[in-house]
Amino acid sequence: MKFIDLRSDTVTHPTEKMRQLMASAPVGDDVYGDDETVIKLEEETARILGKEAALFVPSGVFGNQLSILTHTERTNEIILGENSHIIAHEAGSVALISNVQTRTLKDDLGELDPKEVQKAVRKGEDIHFPKTGLICVETAHSTGNVASLENLKSISEIAKTYEIPVHLDGARLFNAAVHLKVDAKEIAQYADSISLCLSKGLCAPVGSVVSGSKEFIANARKNRKILGGGMRQVGILAAAGLEALEMRHRLDEDHENARYFGEELHKIPGISVRLDEIKINMIFFTIEKEGFQESDLVAHMKEHGILMNGSDEGVFRFVTHYYVTRERINQVLQILREYFQ
Repeated sequence: MKFIDLRSDTVTHPTEKMRQLMASAPVGDDVYGDDETVIKLEEETARILGKEAALFVPSGVFGNQLSILTHTERTNEIILGENSHIIAHEAGSVALISNVQTRTLKDDLGELDPKEVQKAVRKGEDIHFPKTGLICVETAHSTGNVASLENLKSISEIAKTYEIPVHLDGARLFNAAVHLKVDAKEIAQYADSISLCLSKGLCAPVGSVVSGSKEFIANARKNRKILGGGMRQVGILAAAGLEALEMRHRLDEDHENARYFGEELHKIPGISVRLDEIKINMIFFTIEKEGFQESDLVAHMKEHGILMNGSDEGVFRFVTHYYVTRERINQVLQILREYFQ
């Protein structure tokens, strides 16, 4: 990559091997269901997550919104975290597409409180109230936190009690699995549907996969068509997705690099890193230095070949990925040391 790009793990380019696989991929017409590379990707994803079936979709937002649409009916209410990706980063699409009401709960540490979920569920029939149609959880969370298996299990049990499905925004599910030191299916077992992103930290250029029961995926396939997500010779992209699934086995390297990056960053005067929040490949930090100008730092870094975002309410984030090697991290650290000296 031309720049050292710390903005997100969505910025990764396909590896050379991935490009070769894309160029030679067998393809068909996926709307007709005869693209063998797509079929292979869907079957492999379902196997990894321990689900019956899966469906290739254009993006993570598409995967989440398709799942919500398939699980719910208009005027339902869905329960989810106030900082979740669906609420904070999907442009209000849940209101436009599914016509459902959202009931948000605190999720500062990447988990919903089961007691609050229990209270939020609409019990019984009352013409004044919407029906709870879905509970959405997310891990790894966009805050960098990872929900515990115990937490996910508790929410799953509440959902089963009231016969409510659970959707897992698992865009970074493999990162969560690495942090918890478990197989991905151990997390996925607590959700009725999962949206897994192939372009976050896994180097695929585009695409996500939704997994669930055969019945759910059959209904989702129809809804995918309605939303304009039916694609044709998409095996070219699915080939990249298959290689992306293999890339999950190296995510621990990104996590180790994030830990190293954070610890060294914290040593620079003026920079305070939230070391206890480095659970996956994200480093969150604040800067307190007299005369510091955020825009000046961002511009300075870009001049030196480094891309970073501005802060979110004073908190900065660096994200490690395949192209942020230990050598490149040291380059960034040196430039920051010189800037803040």
